[in-house]
Amino acid sequence: MSDEALHAEPSELDLLIGTSWKKPHFIQRPWLRWGLLIGGLVYLVLAISSVEVNWMRVYEGLDRGAAFIKAFMEPNFVKRAGDIEEGMIESIYMTVTSSAVGILISIPIGLGAARNIAPLPVYLVCRAIISISRALQEIIVAILLVAIFGFGPLAGFLTLSFATIGFLSKLLAEDIESMDRVQAEAVKATGASWWQWIVYSVLPQVKPRLIGLSMYRIDINFRESAILGLVGAGGIGATLNTAFDRYEYDTAAAILIIIIVIVMGLEYLSGIVRARVQ
Repeated sequence: MSDEALHAEPSELDLLIGTSWKKPHFIQRPWLRWGLLIGGLVYLVLAISSVEVNWMRVYEGLDRGAAFIKAFMEPNFVKRAGDIEEGMIESIYMTVTSSAVGILISIPIGLGAARNIAPLPVYLVCRAIISISRALQEIIVAILLVAIFGFGPLAGFLTLSFATIGFLSKLLAEDIESMDRVQAEAVKATGASWWQWIVYSVLPQVKPRLIGLSMYRIDINFRESAILGLVGAGGIGATLNTAFDRYEYDTAAAILIIIIVIVMGLEYLSGIVRARVQ
């Protein structure tokens, strides 16, 4: 071996041999990385300090919180049993009907929002519908619909249906866009029409995902129905709000326990359904 080879500068690979690998930083420049970190911390401190806290009100609220926790340990299911039953039935009706309508409308919109199967004009229209639905929070839509249609379950039904469309259509469209193209092209090569191609190639691939998302959305709609009742859109939320206004914490605790039990039951049922279709 020549003297030049012996005295040659070690390469970068030689320097890395024997050293542990370290993931490179997302931001390579240290000054920029630390500057962003310090700036973020300063902004966080200023944002927290700008929150106006009435500590006297917080102190006074501790007694109410303790009273509620005590009542939660002794829920009263009897005192307002009629109101609780009526509100719960209304919430269940809202959940089932809004989920069914929302799912039925979401399927064609989801097909139209998938870029790999829909023409561009249809794609743009369906994506616009999804964007509008997802941009408006349920509580805002409920307030608008209550102002239009008045208090009652109609506003809640329309709100939950509208929210279901945006939620389910977007996820369904993304699932269609990532489907197996080989299977889809094989069905198309048999001379199938567009509708036959959708029924026998596209929908079978997304069916398990669609069923799982639908069950998840039913769970969400029931929980949302309790929130929408606080603004007058019907459901058990109106009964819960009335119980808080009357300081009937034992009744409020009973309502919350019922909601928790139903949500847990829906979660268990959803797991069974998803396991069977997958």
